[in-house]
Amino acid sequence: MTSSNEPPVPVAPRLIATDLDGTLLRDDKTVSDRTVAALAAAEEAGIEVFFVTGRPARWMDVVSDHVHGHGLAICANGAAVADLHAGGALLKIRALERPTAVDVVRTLRAAAPGTSFAVELATGIHYEPAYPPFHLDPGATVAVAEKLLHEETAGAGAPVLKLLARHGALDPDDFLTLARTAAGDRACITRSSPTALLEVSGAGVSKASTLELCCAERGITAAEVVAFGDMPNDVEMLSWAGTSYAMGNAHPAAFAAASGRTVTNNEDGVAVVIERILAERARPLAGY
Repeated sequence: MTSSNEPPVPVAPRLIATDLDGTLLRDDKTVSDRTVAALAAAEEAGIEVFFVTGRPARWMDVVSDHVHGHGLAICANGAAVADLHAGGALLKIRALERPTAVDVVRTLRAAAPGTSFAVELATGIHYEPAYPPFHLDPGATVAVAEKLLHEETAGAGAPVLKLLARHGALDPDDFLTLARTAAGDRACITRSSPTALLEVSGAGVSKASTLELCCAERGITAAEVVAFGDMPNDVEMLSWAGTSYAMGNAHPAAFAAASGRTVTNNEDGVAVVIERILAERARPLAGY
């Protein structure tokens, strides 16, 4: 593997897929001027940029001023594709079926007593009384997960994008392993938080699988994609992309999945690679 200062440069990429928190965003949740300039330069050079995140569409304001071109973002770990030019309108939804969600809730409660849950719907988030409140979502309903997931008529409720499962005492990676062992045959379970907070999507739904669908619609192959990430929820995307970079601050699983490394998010690691990609593209012209 190359050093963090000299990541490998891919050949003729057509799309850049980047995670946000811990990757594109600095720790203070800002996008640096250098990164803004690099994203704009990539789009100007004809390289599409996809934001691919665990965040819901309504929390995409951190990058809304830096959207160019198509304006699409993959949100909720692949459960939704949003149009950021249209206020985050959801164009594609890959839902977690409610009966499956209830089954996973009960399985994880039994496997890890003390687990509390939140339910991310296409219309917003709701959570159990023991779950820490979301101050960004003051209108959330508070009730037990089974009630939050209940619908009087099948299919009448808003689609479930994902479950959030939180435990106050377990090690985050141990909780992830336990949950995957208990319920991984029914859902895609991952994490992006430094705490014991898991994210549960429908079976086969991940950043990678939705990115693959979006790329197929554009005639873009995995070999033409450059991906960036830092946490377990980025692993499938880092493995799928033809060229991928784990941030210098990444989780060990991201390092293992990526084909290269860059510097940390606070050092503008994504911009560093984009600048090298663009410099490499321009190099053949130097002799003319």
